[in-house]
Amino acid sequence: MKGRLFSVLVAATGLIWASASVWIFFQTRAQVEHVLDTRLQEAARMVSSLASANPSIASGDGLLPDSPGTNYDRQLSCQIWSFDGRLVARSSAAPDDSLSPQRDGLSDQLVNGERWRVFAVSDTVKNIRVLVGDRLGLRERLVTDLIRGLLWPALFILPLLGILTWSILGRGLRPLQTMATDLKRRHIEDLSELDTTKSPPELVPLVKSLNSLFSRVAAARQHERDFTAFAAHELRTPIAGLKIQAQVALATSDPGGRERALRNIVISVDRTSRLVRQLLAIAGLDSATVVALDDLVDLRLLIDDVVSAVPRRSDMRVEVGCGLDKILFRTNRDILTIALRNLYENAINHAGTPGKIVWTATVGERNVTIAVEDDGPGISEKDMAHVRTRFYRGPHQNQSGSGLGLAIVEIALAQLNASLHLENKRSGPGLRSMVLLRIANE
Repeated sequence: MKGRLFSVLVAATGLIWASASVWIFFQTRAQVEHVLDTRLQEAARMVSSLASANPSIASGDGLLPDSPGTNYDRQLSCQIWSFDGRLVARSSAAPDDSLSPQRDGLSDQLVNGERWRVFAVSDTVKNIRVLVGDRLGLRERLVTDLIRGLLWPALFILPLLGILTWSILGRGLRPLQTMATDLKRRHIEDLSELDTTKSPPELVPLVKSLNSLFSRVAAARQHERDFTAFAAHELRTPIAGLKIQAQVALATSDPGGRERALRNIVISVDRTSRLVRQLLAIAGLDSATVVALDDLVDLRLLIDDVVSAVPRRSDMRVEVGCGLDKILFRTNRDILTIALRNLYENAINHAGTPGKIVWTATVGERNVTIAVEDDGPGISEKDMAHVRTRFYRGPHQNQSGSGLGLAIVEIALAQLNASLHLENKRSGPGLRSMVLLRIANE
């Protein structure tokens, strides 16, 4: 990263320096040309004034004095021409041919194969034209020398700038490199927070984000450990019961005792099967990332499937309200099935004897509420805050329960952007479990 940053900075600096040099070149040339053109005009007017004050020059009998520009490496050349085309006077560096056929003003001329910049001014009183010019080649050389003088320091400054940039990058990236080294040396189990007091202000947001990530990962790992420990404990009990009942069935010679043992084995198998299914459901829901909510669901058909799939006692009556007909909406069918099945199983496990379970639903403009009611003992206010916790068993938990049903419902509904509301029935004993689901009506 240091090398890449260095290359980018050096390339950017070089590009800026080159752009600045080009800009300086054109600006300097424009300014120099303006200054030299102004000097040409001033020199021409001064020579015209001298010629007017010296009649011998105007008559062609005198010599042209040195022009004001001849002290700059004899760059300026002056000529005085009469209106009838005679060369009245000229400076020593001026050519014999006329510098400009133009009457007055600035112009670029080609004289004896050389390009000249010429300014002409006429004196109608003395009938003369004064021409002052300088070679454009000398101008270009002057601009080139000036630019070269400005760019020569760059040959020394750029390497020095590169060294300073490399040094500053090394110093600036040292805390990041130190952090990377410390993280690389860490043990895989070390999720302790990084020390923000030793980090520069620029890295504090990064350090805080890493600490937040470490905290979430640590919590997730602890959650997995707890889940594994609870699952192992819950599976151990029905498996041990299966073994005991099988041993009883093998050891007894009483047909009635053998039948009771076999029935207990069936109960233990059902409990173990439900527990394994619930554990698999939680694992699947926990690992889900993106859930598609595009299944078209007929609520009545979905509830009928749930009711028919879950065995129940012969003395238990299930009522599905007629208001569930023709309720269509889009959601994730599989996850909603998991939630409703666990609510239904929870109602079966806690219903009275004989038992009654009632399904109802109400539809709003953008939501639907699905309710499952049983006639069991309900949930005390003390237990209401804990029943959604995994493996929590209240005082009325029966033998087949595992304490995972409502936890699964909570996880599943979170995937559907829905919520679970629990309340004891006011009209009598029992629990009312309601699923509040936001939908897009069809």
